[in-house]
Amino acid sequence: MERLIALYQTHQDLLIQIMQNTLLTILIVIVASIIAKLVKRGVFKASSKISGGDEIVSRLLSKVASYCVYLVALVIVLDLFGVNTSSLVALVGAAGLAIGLALKDTLSNIAAGIMLLFLKPIRKGEFIEFGSISGTVIDIGLFTSVFKTGDGIFISSPNSTVWNSTIKNFSRNDRRRMDIIVGISYEDSIDVGMNVLKEIAMSQEHILRDPEPQVMVQMLADSSVNLQLRAWSPTDKYWETYWAMQKMVKPKIEEAGLSIPFPQRDLHIKYEQK
Repeated sequence: MERLIALYQTHQDLLIQIMQNTLLTILIVIVASIIAKLVKRGVFKASSKISGGDEIVSRLLSKVASYCVYLVALVIVLDLFGVNTSSLVALVGAAGLAIGLALKDTLSNIAAGIMLLFLKPIRKGEFIEFGSISGTVIDIGLFTSVFKTGDGIFISSPNSTVWNSTIKNFSRNDRRRMDIIVGISYEDSIDVGMNVLKEIAMSQEHILRDPEPQVMVQMLADSSVNLQLRAWSPTDKYWETYWAMQKMVKPKIEEAGLSIPFPQRDLHIKYEQK
C-alpha cells in the first residue's frame, strides 16, 4: 500500500492527466457517434433531393460523411495524448501510396464504382446487359455491383468489369420496339400476309400508334417469304404484348388462308447409265 501511495505521489500529475484524457476520449467518442448519426441522416436526405431519390448514391455519401466525422474525432484524441498528428498524416499518406500500388485492381474497382454512381449509366431496379451477363440491378457498391438474372441467380461483378463493358440498358427509355418475323409460302399473297400482321398489331392496346407499326418483306428465304412486323410499346408492357402477339400469329395466318412452310429443299438425283 505504501508503495502505491508513493507511486501515486510521484506520478500524480501524469496519472491525473491520463485519467482526464481517458474521460475526454470517452466523451469525444460519444459526441462523435451522435454527430456522425446526425450528419449521416442529414447528408442522406440532402443527397436524395439532389440525386433525384437515388438511394444508392445517397447511402454512399452518407456513409462517407459519417466516416469523416469519426476521422476528425480520431485526430482530436491522438492530439490529446500528445501524438504529432502532422507526422501521422505524412505517415498515413506514405502508407496509403504503398497500399494503393499493391491494390491497384481494387482501386480501379472503386474508381469504376464512383463513375457508375455519379454518371448513372445504370440505376437500381433497371434491367441491363453487359458482356455475357443480363439482369436487374440490385446494388452498386464501391467494389462490386450486384445483379439478379431473370431466372433468379445472384451475380456479383467487379465494378471495373461493368464499367469497361458496353452496357445495354433495357429500362432507361420509356418505349421499346419489338420485331416479329413470320415466313409464308411462296404461293401465298404477300399483301394478305402483311395486312394480317398489321391487324394483329393494331388489335393490341399497348401498341403505340405513333410511331405507327410497320410491316415489310424482310427476306426472300430458301423456303419462305419472311415478313417482319415492327411495332413500339411502353417498356413496362413490352414482354406481355410481345408474347400475346406471337401467340396470335399462327392462327391469324392460317385463318387468312396462308401457310407457314417448313424448311424444305429440292433434291435432284441424276442416274447415269453405263
